[in-house]
Amino acid sequence: MTEEVAALVKYRLQAAQDSLEEAEILLKEEKYRGAMNRVYYSMFYATLALLATRQLSAAKHSGVMSLFHKEFVKAGVFPKEVAKFLTIAFDLRTKSDYKDVMAPAKERVEELLGDAKVFVAKSREVAEELLTMRNVDNHK
Repeated sequence: MTEEVAALVKYRLQAAQDSLEEAEILLKEEKYRGAMNRVYYSMFYATLALLATRQLSAAKHSGVMSLFHKEFVKAGVFPKEVAKFLTIAFDLRTKSDYKDVMAPAKERVEELLGDAKVFVAKSREVAEELLTMRNVDNHK
């Protein structure tokens, strides 16, 4: 794996972490729609980081999610019970951002923020493992 790919993975993981922190700030300010958006994007950026470890990308969010499930979840690299958090957050973020519905409830956003923290942590763990494995393979 090239240094450029490793740098991209790290950049995206940092974007995921930043989004988690932004979600916490918005939640404290009772901006639940914005918090929900940042919760989703924290997981989306973490997913992009994982895809970057395999030099994969997609043009749409649905394509990113499809690739993630194919390459990581179905392959047994990423736990299914944690991966489902991304789908749930995507659905809620889409409803919240694009439909004329009420902002998500505080409790729901808090729950999903906790789920997102688990998702991002697991993504970081898997990405770092993959980066380490690729570096070892490159030095053989």
